[in-house]
This record gives sequence, structure tokens and C-alpha cells, in this order.
Amino acid sequence: MNVRLIIAALCFPVTAFAQGFAGLGTAADDFAVPEAGYEFDFPRDHGPHPDFRIEWWYLTANLRAADGTPYGLQWTLFRSALAPEAGMGWSAPQLWMGHAAVTTPDNHYVSERLARGGIGQAGVTASPFEAWIDDWQLVGTFDDLNMTASGPDFAYDMQLDATGPLVFHGDDGFSVKSASGQASYYYSQPFYEVTGMLSLPDGDAQVTGNAWLDREWSSQPLSDNQSGWDWFSLSFADGAKLMGFVLRQTDDTFYTAATWINPDGTTEAYPTGAFAASPLAVHATAGRDVPVSWQVTLPDREVDVTVTAINPDAWMDVSVPYWEGPVTVTGSHDGIGYLEMTGYE
Repeated sequence: MNVRLIIAALCFPVTAFAQGFAGLGTAADDFAVPEAGYEFDFPRDHGPHPDFRIEWWYLTANLRAADGTPYGLQWTLFRSALAPEAGMGWSAPQLWMGHAAVTTPDNHYVSERLARGGIGQAGVTASPFEAWIDDWQLVGTFDDLNMTASGPDFAYDMQLDATGPLVFHGDDGFSVKSASGQASYYYSQPFYEVTGMLSLPDGDAQVTGNAWLDREWSSQPLSDNQSGWDWFSLSFADGAKLMGFVLRQTDDTFYTAATWINPDGTTEAYPTGAFAASPLAVHATAGRDVPVSWQVTLPDREVDVTVTAINPDAWMDVSVPYWEGPVTVTGSHDGIGYLEMTGYE
């Protein structure tokens, strides 16, 4: 789910922001819309889909240094279209935005890049796979990737190796987001093992860990009454994984969905109401009160866990701000993961 859709906010006029969070409930107009029964085609679908309005390549990683210090990394490239076509040169209607971040227990470092499509500054090719904005790169194959990014106070260079298959959310990758039927195409590679070098103001650190890459595209992913979301990607000690999200609605109701991922990559999708997340503790950060500890449940899998932010101040101070950072998981299942929260004023 995620703020992977956030670049759309750059394309909508201010009056559209009443149409769901960041205008993401605005009508699809002439853009393509997701439909059930889509047959994914790889490597083609690792690349862009310019006839859809919104798309992202979104990676988060939970890492540790040799001394046990935990770190979180984010690397994201968003594509948003002003018109449903690719185009060339300065007339190309594609806009690009990149977010990169490093989270430590005591600090959160963030950088943002903006680019226009059609001039080589940013883009994605499917085969050989390369996603880039300026000098930030995610390049290789979906089984073997190199990831680089830097900001004023950080840099990282990571190697990612997939140890499991791609997984598809919802109905074979058709992920419904509302009772009125808004949806996206959504698949993930949640089985990366990571090694690399992290550079911070207090020195360099060799790190290892795991990463989760999400791919999603749509043209109207939310309904006009959805004001934000809370998204969880959790990796448990026994090798199982859980993706779940809660979409908050203006009438104080919720729309939820989840995917249970077995260690071998087989999945089970859960409809709205099966997955739940309730705030346990709120933290004041960047002038906002944000939940940084949650009770997360999926009764069908006997999941009842507490999800806690490693750094409660992991606020993404970017064009449309949000919270995103690594978490610990304790309770019926122990583990690690990532949490993203949008729409907190």
C-alpha cells in the first residue's frame, strides 16, 4: 500500500486534496485502471506502466552492524503521470520523485530528489532492470540488485540477493483498497538478504540483514473518504511474513487487507476485517502525535503481536510528509519489520 502513491500529490491541484489522502481518491479520468484477472509478465512488469497515473519501486531494509546496532534503510522511486503516455524530452508527462532514508536508534536521515521524465534524469528500464533518479540507483535483476543512495548526512551501497519467489497480494496481485472497489496491482519481493556499507556522520558500518521490495501501480487507488493509512511489513523469526494495512476513513471506520506469506513463498490473502492494528502508544514528533507502538492481530494465523518503533522520530520531512521506520515485533511471533503511517496532521 504505502506512501508509494505519494508522488500523485505533486500532480493534483490543491482543490483535489479533498478527494482522499493527497488526492489519491481523484477519479482516474483517461488513465487505465486495474482489473481482476491481470496476467503479470516479467520482466516487463518490473518496468513502468505509463498508461497508469501512479507507480512506485519501494524498498525497505532491516539491518545490523557487527556490534548489534540496528538500522533501517529506505529507497523509493515514485512515478506520476500528467497524461497516460510516455513521451520524450521536456514534453514528457511523467514526473519522478525519490526518497532515501537511514534510521538509527537515535537519528533519522532523509533526502528527497525530484525529476522530470523524458530527459534521462530519472526512469526505469525493465530488462536489464535499472531504476534511477540522478545518481541513486537500483540496478541488476530482481534476484540480484545493487542499491545506492546518498544525502547530506548519509550514504549507502547495498547488495541484495533474493532467496525466495515474488509474492502477489490480494487476488493474484489485484489488491482492493476500498468497499467501493478502488484497487491497484501489487506484488513484492520480501526475501532479500542484504550486505553492504553504510556511511553516517559517526563513521562507516558494514551491515547485513533483510529487505522487502514492493511494486504497485494504479490510477485511483483510494476512495474519496480515505484519509490515510498504517502499513506493516513484518518478518517473523520462523521465516513467515505478514503484510497488512489499515486504511482510515472519514466516518471513523476502516478498510483492511493482509497477506500471510509462508517461508516457502506460498501465500494466503485476507479480506477486510481479518487483520487489525490498534495503537498502544503515541509519540509527539514534528508537531504531530503519531502512534509508534501497535497491537497487530491476525487471528486466523494466531498472530497477536506488539509492533514498536526502533526510533519514534522517524518522520519523513519531504514534500508530503509521513512517518516511516523499522520496528521490532514481540508476542505470539517475534521478529522485525517496517511501519509506514500517513495522514497524521
